Amino acid sequence: MQEKFQYANAMQMPRLDKVVLNIGVGEAVNDSKKVQSAVQDMTLIAGQKPVVTMAKNSIATFKLRDGMAIGCKVTLRRQRMYEFMDRLVNIALPRVRDFRGLNAKSFDGNGNFAMGLKEQLVFPEIQYDQIDEIRGMDVIICTTAKSNEEALELLKGFNMPFPN
Repeated sequence: MQEKFQYANAMQMPRLDKVVLNIGVGEAVNDSKKVQSAVQDMTLIAGQKPVVTMAKNSIATFKLRDGMAIGCKVTLRRQRMYEFMDRLVNIALPRVRDFRGLNAKSFDGNGNFAMGLKEQLVFPEIQYDQIDEIRGMDVIICTTAKSNEEALELLKGFNMPFPN
C-alpha cells in the first residue's frame, strides 16, 4: 500500500480509527422494554455496554416525544475494534443470506465506510431462542484515510469482501 499511494513513511498509511455500531428501535415508542433487549443484544455483540440514544425533538406523527429512548449505539476502539472486525469479516458476513459482497460505493468521501445488517442473528453470540425480535443494525467503520480509494484498499487488506 505504501508503494501504491507513494507514502514517504509508514506513519502516513491509513489505519482504522473506530467502529461504531448502532441499532435504532422504532417500536420503542409503544414499548420501552424493546430498547433494553436491543441493549442486551448489542452488549453481547460488541463486548461493551452501549449508550442509549434519546430523541432530540418531538414528532407528533410518529408519536415521538423529546427525550424518549429510541435506540442504542457503541463505539469500539483499539483491541475490541480489531476483534469485532475479525468476527465481522470471518464469521458474520459469510452467514448473511444472499450475500454478494459489500458495496464499494458506501464510502462518504472522507474514507469512512458504512454498511447495514438486516438481522443481528449473523453474530454467533446471539442465540435465536433468546431474542424477542429480529433487528437490523448499522456498522460504520471510520479510518484515517484521506480518500475513498485509500480506505477501500485498507479495508481490502482486512479481507472485507468487496466485489472486484
